[in-house]
Amino acid sequence: MAAEKKWDEIREILLKMKEETLREISKAVKTGTATVTGEPTGDIYDQASSERDRELGLLLGDRERDKLHQIDEALLRIAEGEYGICEECEEEIPLGRLKAMPFTRHCVKCKSDLEKLQAQTKRLEEERSFRDISISEEEEG
Repeated sequence: MAAEKKWDEIREILLKMKEETLREISKAVKTGTATVTGEPTGDIYDQASSERDRELGLLLGDRERDKLHQIDEALLRIAEGEYGICEECEEEIPLGRLKAMPFTRHCVKCKSDLEKLQAQTKRLEEERSFRDISISEEEEG
C-alpha cells in the first residue's frame, strides 16, 4: 500500500497525459476524415502537399498510439508494484526523471547507453546498405 501511495502523483500525471493524448488522437482523426475526399483537387503540387500532410498525420497518429501504450504499461507497472525500477540496471529511477518522463523504463545512464547502441547499429546498417548499393552498381557497370 505504501508503494502504491508513493506513486499517486505519478499516476495522476500519467492519467492526465493519457487524457490529453486521447484528445489529440480524436482531433487528428476528425481533421483527417474532414480533409479526405474521393477526388484529387488542385494542381500536382497541391496534391503532393496534401499527401505529405496526410502521411505526417498518420505518422503522428502512430506516435500518439505508441505513447498511449507506454502510458498504459506504466500504469500497469504501478498497479503491480514494479514501477520506478530501471529495466537494465534494476536500480531505482530518480523521482525527478519519473516526473519528467513518467512512462520511462530506464534511468538516464542506461537510456543514454541504449540510445548510443541504437545509433551505432543504425549507422552500421546504413553503411552496409550503402556498400551493397555500391557493389551492385559496380557489377552493372
